[in-house]
Amino acid sequence: WFLPYVHVNQPWPLFRTWSHEEPGRLQSVGSQRADLFAEGHGFLYQTFGIQLQFSWQVDSFGAFATTPTLFALAGFNAHIISRIDYDLKETMQKDQEMQFVWRGSRSLLVQQEIFTHILDENGYCPPASQQGASSNIALFLSKGFYWNEKAVFPDPPWDGINIQCYANTLSYNLRKRAPWFLTQYILWPWGCDRQFFNASVQFAYMDHLMGYINKHTPQFGVLMVYVTLGEYFQTLYSEHEPVQVRDHRDFLPYSSGVLHSWTGFYASRSGLKGLAQRASALLYTGESMFTRFMLAPHGLLDPAWALQQLQRLRWAVSEVQRHEAITGTHTPKVSDMFAGRLNTGMHGVQKLMSTIIQDRFPARTESRRLSEKKASGTREGARPPELQMLSLEPGGFFAIIYNPLAWTVATIVTLTVDFPEVSVTDESGHPVPAQVQNSKEMPSAYDLLVLTTIPELSYQYYVIKPRRRAKEDTQETEATMANTKQFGRRPRRHDSSVVRRLVHVENDYYAQFMEHEVNGNEDQGPISDNYVFTSNETAKPAWETAGMEIVQAELVTEIRQYFYRTVNDHDPMYTIYSRLARGPPGADGELLCHRLEQEYRVGPLELNCEAILRTSANLNTGRVLYSDNNGYQMQRRAYKEYKANTIARNYYPMTQSTFIQDRQSRLVLLSEQAHGISSQGSGQMEVMLHQQLWNNKQGNSSDDLTLNDTSVVHSVLWPLLGPRTLTRDLGPRSGVALQHRPIVLIRDLSETARIHPHPQKQEAVTLPPSIHLQILSIPGWTYNSNHTNHVQNLQKDNQGEAKAELRRVLLRLHHLYEVDEDPVQPQPVTVNLQSTLQGLGSVVSMEERSLTGTWDVSTLHRWRWPTQEPSHLRDSSRHPSLRPGGFTITIHPKQIWTFFIYFKER
Repeated sequence: WFLPYVHVNQPWPLFRTWSHEEPGRLQSVGSQRADLFAEGHGFLYQTFGIQLQFSWQVDSFGAFATTPTLFALAGFNAHIISRIDYDLKETMQKDQEMQFVWRGSRSLLVQQEIFTHILDENGYCPPASQQGASSNIALFLSKGFYWNEKAVFPDPPWDGINIQCYANTLSYNLRKRAPWFLTQYILWPWGCDRQFFNASVQFAYMDHLMGYINKHTPQFGVLMVYVTLGEYFQTLYSEHEPVQVRDHRDFLPYSSGVLHSWTGFYASRSGLKGLAQRASALLYTGESMFTRFMLAPHGLLDPAWALQQLQRLRWAVSEVQRHEAITGTHTPKVSDMFAGRLNTGMHGVQKLMSTIIQDRFPARTESRRLSEKKASGTREGARPPELQMLSLEPGGFFAIIYNPLAWTVATIVTLTVDFPEVSVTDESGHPVPAQVQNSKEMPSAYDLLVLTTIPELSYQYYVIKPRRRAKEDTQETEATMANTKQFGRRPRRHDSSVVRRLVHVENDYYAQFMEHEVNGNEDQGPISDNYVFTSNETAKPAWETAGMEIVQAELVTEIRQYFYRTVNDHDPMYTIYSRLARGPPGADGELLCHRLEQEYRVGPLELNCEAILRTSANLNTGRVLYSDNNGYQMQRRAYKEYKANTIARNYYPMTQSTFIQDRQSRLVLLSEQAHGISSQGSGQMEVMLHQQLWNNKQGNSSDDLTLNDTSVVHSVLWPLLGPRTLTRDLGPRSGVALQHRPIVLIRDLSETARIHPHPQKQEAVTLPPSIHLQILSIPGWTYNSNHTNHVQNLQKDNQGEAKAELRRVLLRLHHLYEVDEDPVQPQPVTVNLQSTLQGLGSVVSMEERSLTGTWDVSTLHRWRWPTQEPSHLRDSSRHPSLRPGGFTITIHPKQIWTFFIYFKER
């Protein structure tokens, strides 16, 4: 896109550098936003040698406070946003606050900041109408060309009275905008969506108009030139005028008008949001599994094929972050396209994982093993002592569980089996705690729950088989069979003065399904659609009867609750599965034992219903909510009263976590995927789960832009309720554990497999509990990490000869805690990466890189904008970078470090 931009006493067009994902869904920082940067910037840098420095997000529906941190870490010098709350923008224009240095992290402050420009009330499109302007001129300024390339303006700006009218209109608009900014240089976007299909004609007209205005500068009071975005910011920077500082406040939620709160998309196409998160988690696991595999002695896996599978999913996960994709504001056809690419990419990475497992643990049939023995002359008893062949009965299988995190994880994994009497043993033949119960998904099958503790970046292996009918002296241990207690369906009490509970809960934590009934008829008032949520009444209970089962054994207690819309309904519209585990003692089981794991099934809904889950606890919170910014930091959300649409305007995006608290206790909700969240009452939280909408807004029906979604959505939430000291420690780590749960791969052992009776010890890669391994990947980039050498190779056209650097690993570490969040965890942590990573291989060297990997930090010199603050605050000490040739780093609260790690060839 080209846009023209202005300086009063100048408009100017700009080449648009695109970095434009949506805050309403983005998963944790490491999962998607940083990786989106790395993948896109890596492609541009490898192909063209470009290191981007200026960015914008002009159409995202609000702006997270993580924006300055991440864009600064990526090497940008200045940034543009546009869509912020309409009344806030009006105030900021009046107070000349449209340009500022934004410090999004209260822990990092000046360490990671970025100059930010907000487009004024016209956004990235010129105004559709102007005082005293003809309709043709207004259309020229706002629309340019339609899709069909026909000129909207039949009377172009040429000599005579016509061009004078155009010049008056344009210069009037520029003079109107000038008082909103402290600078004399005004940025003026030209054109809008889906235009410039006949750009040469369009620019010829604009060239003529700008020439006319510049010849008559005294008359119009403006001088206009074309610029790139970099040239515009360079002009501002060279002025050295101090600008204001904005703290860690964000720009959410976004409302474009009194009755247009863009909070509806938080739940639009919830199924796609869930699929995107699962794909991101699978990619995260696949990256580290492949990296660990390649750095160890391995078989004949083709690295080029493996990188192709990973890259396909990287691109699918990245493209779904588009602001009209993950938001759910697109047509079903487009949604199907994104879902198809995600599923294709996931299938490829799953195939890669299976290939890695086959290489590590090749199963051999008895006939193949005997033929190999005959061919090699090896006797049955002469096989290596560390290996043992174990014959299993038909129906058994081998489960390999991989933990992608750099912490030991204790968890319950669920497998589906078709036999109730089952034994589970580890690779040494020792029994493993397990529980069998009737499957909640398949009536003819059983859920097998296995307690597993998995070291960092490591595997655990289990043999699962039908239990042989025991002889009296057998030593086999059978998994415990759970007992099930059923409660009949009970009607909901309509008398609000009487609270009826099926089971009493000591801490008064309860949850129930509610619905907002919304309008779909424009003739009857404001509607709710893919973007906008409008509700004039509080949510109401969505069910008339409820049933329950309690499934209990020594390992896990599971409560299954079913909610029916009417008394006569056969199938529930809402279901909750709540699971409480009894984990291993000690630190390994700490996260498992302090959480409740809940799965939800919602739908199909009635038409024009917004389904929510309302949780409540006996906490005096004053309707103050805390929700996360892209899984990176928490934002305080105080309930606000508005003249209209108060309910909708108090919803916020929840990417990974949210909580409410009083002086003693905190209720935390951790989420697997993005939702909308609000606190409409003290001690309460409402989570947007699903919606089924239809409206008669012009164009929506013909373009299939409604949400007549009859699907059943599946969501996962982990509530934590307890003392603030405990929950603030466990919350960040538990959120990461939910996002990146261990993956289970199954191998059929109906014949024969190879296992280890004395397992080979895997060398762990252990990080401190406050540090998250955000990415461990072999990107497969071919560029030279030295920028000068890379540019020279491009000029010589040597890229065709370059091969993927398989010993160069992209490593990113993230400190999970804020500086004042907890007495212990927020402390700086010192790590020797050469020692920490020795479980992967021998580290030869390392380089500190930008978030994208495209900048060598030692050569990255970002602009430091002068600010309106005391110099002692501005010149506060910065965290030291990596010493040349060193391996030891100190990670401060909320800091993100990115490295290239080079390993020695084995």
